[in-house]
Amino acid sequence: MSKLAKIEGCLTALVTPFRDGKVDFETLAKLVDWQIDNGVDGIVAVGTTGESATLDVDEHVAVISAMVKAARGRVPVVAGAGGNATSEALTLTKASEDAGADALLHVTPYYNRPSQEGLFRHFEAIAKATKLPIILYNVPSRTACDLLTDTVVRLASIDNVIAIKDATGNLVRGSELVAKCGDKITILSGDDGTAFPLYACGARGVISVVSNVAPQAMSEMWDAVNAGDWERAKQRHYELRVLSLMLFNEPSPAPTKAALSILNRCSLDVRLPLVNATPGMVDQLRAELRTLGML
Repeated sequence: MSKLAKIEGCLTALVTPFRDGKVDFETLAKLVDWQIDNGVDGIVAVGTTGESATLDVDEHVAVISAMVKAARGRVPVVAGAGGNATSEALTLTKASEDAGADALLHVTPYYNRPSQEGLFRHFEAIAKATKLPIILYNVPSRTACDLLTDTVVRLASIDNVIAIKDATGNLVRGSELVAKCGDKITILSGDDGTAFPLYACGARGVISVVSNVAPQAMSEMWDAVNAGDWERAKQRHYELRVLSLMLFNEPSPAPTKAALSILNRCSLDVRLPLVNATPGMVDQLRAELRTLGML
């Protein structure tokens, strides 16, 4: 396949709504519609924000299928298909492909802390097993595993490795990725708070948590950057600064689901070992949403 198959812009790492302990597919479809109606450029299914760690394999695949059906080809659906065993990642890759996903998001294997050579071979094996575009996902704060830039350079030579979600929150690292890989793959911010400055470094989009709650504003930030209107983009960055922090004041995605519940978009329920946002957190979110003119 060609590197011309690019994914960029504002992609929402969508929550997985629950009701009575089960996936709420009716609400999920409505969330997809709402996101697309408010200008997002893509949707990520069952990533970290989608509570992939608490879904079983059948649920995982069913959520991807439901999002593909709801999106109806209007925006690409990127399926979270990572695992800390390469065999598991390959199984989820095939299932995501069969479910109709447009691209795959593959996180670095977590907990077992592979070497850089192990990481290269892991992603290489996945790329060889699918024709779908692959977005690498580096989030060392969660995985205890860091995909170093030189390894990304090696992986960028593989035709269907098209992008990396850089969730290090480190602008020096982000700049290094753009300098060494930006002409070969798309650099996407995986951290809302540094999305705007990473755009200034050359990133071409964001996989966003904040856009769950404020899809129009996050999309407008990217659209302004893409149009060269940096002042407008900066305004959106500062408008969303407090909300961006709040959504991680308690374990994610509990605050995000709480904010969506305030907006009557889905329930605030998360699955154990996560717990629902505290009443104090809900009150803070309600006040901030009011400040942003969303209530």
